[in-house]
Amino acid sequence: MSSIERPADQFVEVDGLRLRYVEMGHGPAVLLLHGGSLGSSADVFLRNLPPLAAAGFRAIAFDQPGFGLSDTPTDHSNGYRRQSILKFMDALGLAKAALVGHSQAGGPAVQIALQTPDRVSHVIVLGTGSLLPPADDGKGKAEAAVQQRLERRMAQSEPTIDDTRKLLEANLFHHELITPKELAIRHSRSVGKAFEAFCARNDQPEAAPAARPSTPLWQRLIEVKQPLLLIFGKEDRAKAFERATALKQSHPQLDLHIVEGCKHLVPWDAAEEWIRLAVPVLRR
Repeated sequence: MSSIERPADQFVEVDGLRLRYVEMGHGPAVLLLHGGSLGSSADVFLRNLPPLAAAGFRAIAFDQPGFGLSDTPTDHSNGYRRQSILKFMDALGLAKAALVGHSQAGGPAVQIALQTPDRVSHVIVLGTGSLLPPADDGKGKAEAAVQQRLERRMAQSEPTIDDTRKLLEANLFHHELITPKELAIRHSRSVGKAFEAFCARNDQPEAAPAARPSTPLWQRLIEVKQPLLLIFGKEDRAKAFERATALKQSHPQLDLHIVEGCKHLVPWDAAEEWIRLAVPVLRR
């Protein structure tokens, strides 16, 4: 995909940290939030920026603190990452934006929409397993545990470029998208200070049971007042297809779509399809 247009890197200061972002287009703001896997960064959305800009939106993707080319915070908690989203919006002067959350970022996008609805115009969730009901048997949990063990193993030593390729292949249905240039970018976002921050995040203690919300976030999706769109890959891990189907059956009012030929990296595998589904929602 050497034809992907790559806008110039820009930087803004948030909480004393220099955060990198890229943007294209003019119009209502659409803020694209990457996930938490090793190597995640704003680059995940580079192929999505041009079509969003062409549709009349200001598409912005940023490296969250501790990811990509952004500075590393001292606080590696999920709570700080979530707070940094609104602080980034403030730094860019965005009173309101549509939030597009991929993978681990889908939960924070929904939480922000529920807690500060005046700052969020729309919510789009791409492949966030935590926003699906749990699997009704042990297989889904076992697959999720395998992924967690893989990530923890990756935190043992800095990945080789072959490791980076294997991680991409595990999350992509269309392996032909892993060009040498894309692989080099992803690997560069997986080593050095980005790897050190990844290790620090993995060392964070799990929340105590008493600190966890009594109502799972997936059960609160129907409370979201903004236009909400959920998209999952049919071939994604941890029985995502079955769980997404169950969610749609239990809450048919949700605008939920399952895309064939798509695993976890929805912004790559379903680059055209998710934009096709999203633009009418964003125009509401």
